[in-house]
This record gives sequence, C-alpha cells and structure tokens, in this order.
Amino acid sequence: MALRKIREFGDEVLNKECKEVTKMTIRTKVLINDMLDTMYEAMGVGLAAPQVGILKRIVVIDIGEGPIILINPEIIETSGEQTGEEGCLSLPGKAGTVTRPNYAKVKALNEDMEEVILEGEGLLARAFCHEIDHLDGKLYTRLVEGEVHDVNYEEEE
Repeated sequence: MALRKIREFGDEVLNKECKEVTKMTIRTKVLINDMLDTMYEAMGVGLAAPQVGILKRIVVIDIGEGPIILINPEIIETSGEQTGEEGCLSLPGKAGTVTRPNYAKVKALNEDMEEVILEGEGLLARAFCHEIDHLDGKLYTRLVEGEVHDVNYEEEE
C-alpha cells in the first residue's frame, strides 16, 4: 500500500463533483487501500477520494470501530442535530463549530459492489455527512458557525 498526498484547502479538486464508480477494478481496490493507509497515517476518522486527488465517489471512515468503505454513498435519512467541533485533513490545524444531523442512514456499495445500508449516530453520523459532502465538492467550512480557528493537537503518548 502507499500513502497519498492529501490535497489541501485551495486545491481546485476539492471543489469538484465526483463521478460514480460503476465497477470494481484493481486500480479502485488499490485506491481504497491507499486511502485507508493515508487516513490512518494522518490520524483522521474519514477520507474522501477527492482529498487524494481522485474524482470518484469513494469514502473511507473509521471512528475506532474498524474501517467502513462506502462507494457511491448517499444519505437517505437524517434526524436530530448535534453541534460540535469539526476538522478536516484538507485543512490541517484548523477546526470550526458545525451543526450536523445526530443520526444518518446511508445507502452505498461495499468493496464487492453489493448494496449496503448503514446507520450512524454522533461521530459516525457527522463523518458520513462530512465525507459525502466532499464527493459533491463541499467543504465543512461553508457550514461553520462563527470562524474557522487554529487547533493544536497535543501528541498523545
């Protein structure tokens, strides 16, 4: 597997809409594995393909319960709301206060191109919404209440 360069705020690829994945290829499998490696190396909880410069509708997420791979994901139901700090690997060292649904149900394809329905609350619902926004060329900064601010993450031992 290989680490990929994470595109940062200002890179045009982050503002573009992604194309649907119609079949699983070796290249797509490599991309998914590279995205997982890149997300873990950067200590993120989610990564969308445009963040590594690929305009495909692919998202990887891991909130600490194991990797979730979503191909062509769409949010089919949401409820409630949560307001909290949100950051993004494409805006390193920055965060902002964002209100998102507290519950989200997502329909997508897995790596075997089989349809799956996943539900998440709290952080997982936030991650679903945040990463799927990336596939439509939207960054969380458009939802920030107030200002995006600097964040210093202490190295954990």
